[in-house]
Amino acid sequence: MDGTESESGADDLLLLPAAQVAWFLDVDGTLLELAPTPDRVHADERVSALLARLQVASGGAVALISGRSVAMVDSLFEPLRLPVAGQHGVERRDASGVIHHHRSSSEGLAAARRALIDWAAEHPEVLLEDKGLSLALHYRRAPAMEAQVRHFLGDLVTSGDGGLCLQPGKMVFEVKPSGRDKGMAIREFLDEAPFLGRRPVFVGDDASDEYGFEIVNRRGGVSIKVGEGATAATRCLPDVGAVRDLLTAVLGRAA
Repeated sequence: MDGTESESGADDLLLLPAAQVAWFLDVDGTLLELAPTPDRVHADERVSALLARLQVASGGAVALISGRSVAMVDSLFEPLRLPVAGQHGVERRDASGVIHHHRSSSEGLAAARRALIDWAAEHPEVLLEDKGLSLALHYRRAPAMEAQVRHFLGDLVTSGDGGLCLQPGKMVFEVKPSGRDKGMAIREFLDEAPFLGRRPVFVGDDASDEYGFEIVNRRGGVSIKVGEGATAATRCLPDVGAVRDLLTAVLGRAA
């Protein structure tokens, strides 16, 4: 659908019993407002309380699906610890607390890391974020560098052995292991308790979330895009505030 439409995902979600829903939520740009740099993103008390209440109402069937590492997500919402897919599904903590890693060739990632460190040192306008199993170049402080960043990372990935791929985002490009994405992480959660057998709902805001929308659509779930832009999602919400209002309404219905 065209993401410029302002169709709300709230009405039909209010009719679903909490025990029948599996919630999957992106973090930056969905639950939390974007900031000039990742370390300046802040989780306020309202959103942390909403997540804690949703976890209880759904019987634990809430997972955060993020480009951040699992450790970074935990630090944002501390002391709350939810199931998390981090680094676009390259790492995942299931509901039992077990961590699953999907590593690429350590040699290929190490070579990419060295190249990005050198390139970022020559271009102080961009920010290099090393997440451990993936690497990101943020150009929010220099939007005019988008094509240059894309070209550099694209060449870096295509010159490798195929173990890495390029993931675009909002004012960022990331290098991550091939064969992993947010949709695969959601699919893995849906095959496990307490998500198993429930109707999935996924809320996200950027290109990396499209993989999740496609999986949720195939499973007969509800996919919700935050913000404008063409999307595979079947619903749209305008902004972070609308996402929080939706969760508040859903919890009010559950109560």
